[in-house]
Amino acid sequence: MPNSAVASCDDLHTELTHQEEFPSCRFSVAPMLDWTDRHCRYFHRLMSDHALLYTEMVTTGAIIHGKGDFLAYNEEEHPLALQLGGSNPADLARCAKLAQERGYDEINLNVGCPSDRVQNGMFGACLMGEADLVAQSIAAMREVVDIPVTVKTRIGIDEQDSYEFLTHFISTVSEKSGCDDFTIHARKAWLKGLSPKENREIPPLDYPRVYQLKQDFPHLKMALNGGIKTFDEMDEHLKHLDGVMVGREAYQNPYIMAQVDQRLFGSTKPIIKQRELVEAMYPYIERQLANGSYLGHISRHMLGLFQGLPGARQWRRHISENAHKAGAGIEVLQQAVAKIPAELDV
Repeated sequence: MPNSAVASCDDLHTELTHQEEFPSCRFSVAPMLDWTDRHCRYFHRLMSDHALLYTEMVTTGAIIHGKGDFLAYNEEEHPLALQLGGSNPADLARCAKLAQERGYDEINLNVGCPSDRVQNGMFGACLMGEADLVAQSIAAMREVVDIPVTVKTRIGIDEQDSYEFLTHFISTVSEKSGCDDFTIHARKAWLKGLSPKENREIPPLDYPRVYQLKQDFPHLKMALNGGIKTFDEMDEHLKHLDGVMVGREAYQNPYIMAQVDQRLFGSTKPIIKQRELVEAMYPYIERQLANGSYLGHISRHMLGLFQGLPGARQWRRHISENAHKAGAGIEVLQQAVAKIPAELDV
């Protein structure tokens, strides 16, 4: 990623259309199954104009054969990437084309999920052992779309965890498909014996390996994922890499998102306060409720907003106990935020 592209990120929203503003954002929120749905992404977008947001992983089968609209999103979510799960190049190309037509800013291929269900479908982390197939899949998608097609992967799988294995995968995919954009989860995946949750925690993080990968492939854009919690950590990683992807911390402690534009993109826009953020969600929530959504489906993403502050437990408890009730509306959040001491300037 050229340094000039990084420097220009702060001006993207005012100068470019959403199709043009994707290239080179330094910060993204990881695709997380059952977490980063469209309500979560809308909430995150209120805190950061420049963060790249990802959908949950959506399989090609769901898009092609499913009865629902698996490509739905809110226009406010841009820049937005669709993460696809699949291994059939023709199906992936078909879905990528549909996604571009719907206005997505990026297509990302999942080569990192270790669950048994994903492996049985021949996609996710097991594809690290099928570098040629990944290259064919990326090439098929790039053939039919103009938006970036990227890869999110691990540093290895099972006993195939040498640096040589990783560099073979990266070189094969990049050279045979033209892909120049990789996000690396700095843990290997155990395909047998560990649950997806355990695969996010037990295999040790190896940041130096990802740093070395960038040194050996300086022409490729590389972002780091895995265990990142603070801006100091992000600053350190960005000395070596082009971007950082934050997962659980952005979900469980979402207010970290409120400083992203100022800390990583040089924005001078005032940081939104927590109470203002809750109020900013009201119109969205009312629209969604009018369209048949339930408050709990939205408010669950907001539970960590006041983490570490007096009243945070009461905020969480009130929402958890009341958001699922029939007819629940924004009054639940109004009552919950009232439990945060008024003297706090938040």
